[in-house]
Amino acid sequence: MTNAPLVAVSTVIFTLRPDSRGAMKVALPLVRRIRSPHEGKWALPGAPLKSADDLQTAAAASLYATTGLEPRYLEQLYAFGQVDRSPERVVSIVYWALVGTDEAAAAVESENVRWFFADDVPSLAFDHNLIVDYALWRLRSKIEYSRVALGFLGDTFTLAQLREVYEAVLGKRLDPGNFRRMVESANIVEPTGERLSGTRHRPPQLYRYSRTRDLTDPDPLTRTLQRQAQGAAS
Repeated sequence: MTNAPLVAVSTVIFTLRPDSRGAMKVALPLVRRIRSPHEGKWALPGAPLKSADDLQTAAAASLYATTGLEPRYLEQLYAFGQVDRSPERVVSIVYWALVGTDEAAAAVESENVRWFFADDVPSLAFDHNLIVDYALWRLRSKIEYSRVALGFLGDTFTLAQLREVYEAVLGKRLDPGNFRRMVESANIVEPTGERLSGTRHRPPQLYRYSRTRDLTDPDPLTRTLQRQAQGAAS
């Protein structure tokens, strides 16, 4: 009689962190495995599913136990269950999460928990490189829907902060003036009437996503940027 596969829950958590030049880039925490298989290799946070836990509770609990993070955006990504992905038959239910830069700065870091830039991830345990690549693809696809950026920004933000998100996720620099014009013509944000406090110069205006916009519709700003990229490549 064949034994039933084990079920595990793992999480890919993205934030934006500055690189050595100060540019914001997508980053994620990894944990070092302290037992076989793949002892010493980096892996995604995760744990076996307990019979008393539902999936999302298990994902949030394992993430908090390893990093101390409690993301407000947590969504099921995919189920990975290739037969040869582990010496034991393991099916992993993977979640992905987004946290703001300030939240990520409070995360636990140690010899066995470290942040890596998503474009510089080492060779990971099991099939976790495949999972990270899939999660990045999902993030870049979901940026077409304006609500996903709230996981990085919060409820209000400046246009410069919004541009940083698009630059980090899409992996390209954007002209500030063109970006502002595209944002205003796309009608995806609206001014709050307030300004960012604590700045040395004239405080920039704060925005929020448009309350009149259907957030299930693709973001026309992203479609414009994609068309520009396709035109430049042709």
